[in-house]
Amino acid sequence: MSQFHFDHLTPDFMLDALWHYGFDVASGLLPLNSYENRVYQFKDQDRKNWVVKFYRPERWSLPQLQEEHQFVAELVAAEIPVAQAEQRDGEFVLAYQSSYLAIYPSLGGRQFEADQDEQLLQTGALLGRLHQVAGSRSFAHRPAFSAEQMLKQSADLLLSSGFVPKALEQNFAAVLQQLQQKAGQLYRPERSIRLHGDCHPGNLLWVNEQVMLLDFDDCRMGPAVQDLWLLLHGDRAEQQMQLGLLLDEYEQFCDFAAKELALIEPLRAMRQVSYMAWLAQRWGDPAFIRHFPWFNSPEYWQQQLKVLDEQLKRCDEPPLSLMPQW
Repeated sequence: MSQFHFDHLTPDFMLDALWHYGFDVASGLLPLNSYENRVYQFKDQDRKNWVVKFYRPERWSLPQLQEEHQFVAELVAAEIPVAQAEQRDGEFVLAYQSSYLAIYPSLGGRQFEADQDEQLLQTGALLGRLHQVAGSRSFAHRPAFSAEQMLKQSADLLLSSGFVPKALEQNFAAVLQQLQQKAGQLYRPERSIRLHGDCHPGNLLWVNEQVMLLDFDDCRMGPAVQDLWLLLHGDRAEQQMQLGLLLDEYEQFCDFAAKELALIEPLRAMRQVSYMAWLAQRWGDPAFIRHFPWFNSPEYWQQQLKVLDEQLKRCDEPPLSLMPQW
């Protein structure tokens, strides 16, 4: 199992990479909260704040990384508030020795609050505008959301990883098989567009009284609802209200197909299983061992068995609707 190591990413290596692209680091490198890549904030000699992202080796190819940044550039050209990297010699993705990196101006702002109606309304408009641009072409190199990859392949990886306790293996394999069948049958998107792919509140920032969308690292093809459902939380009535707020503004810019609401629970199942597989695959990275120590405990796997069981039941429930049921 490839571990995608960052062994080469020493402080001297990172400073040399930044110097190579004209950044004289005056403050040192402050690590930010990122596990998949390595992300640091720094000040240059002019006291301007920057953020540098060093991409995890072997995860994305250069064409896939370039496609991410080209998508962001299209959104910026359409005046959609998203975070864009700096260019050097016409390139957003910068190469230094064996590494790829991207450098961004540091954005000041407040944490997105999913309970604030105004922020949800603005996010709905942002996503509607984003999907309007996104639907104009397809990714050539980025993958699509796939039940085969995110359920079956992830389940196979988990069951062969050695992380699932022996006492739970049989039950875990059974619930994963049931979830593959049920969610796989439900996940039948009729249309796929380019997506942000990971649009949860942590990737939204309230900047100058508007919502800004950050971090397109997980962008890929999929149904539009993928960029909406991660913003829904609470009980069914609360989610119904939040969905209404999002779509009120979303549909000013982009049509939304009501039948995509039936994809939310299979997408949730895909995320749950692929998240566990992601942790298993990255476990050789010291940052994962340090930040996710519970992953290798029997209690974690017992809890996940309950979570997946509950998700099976969710898949049998009626989907949310565009209009509240009175």
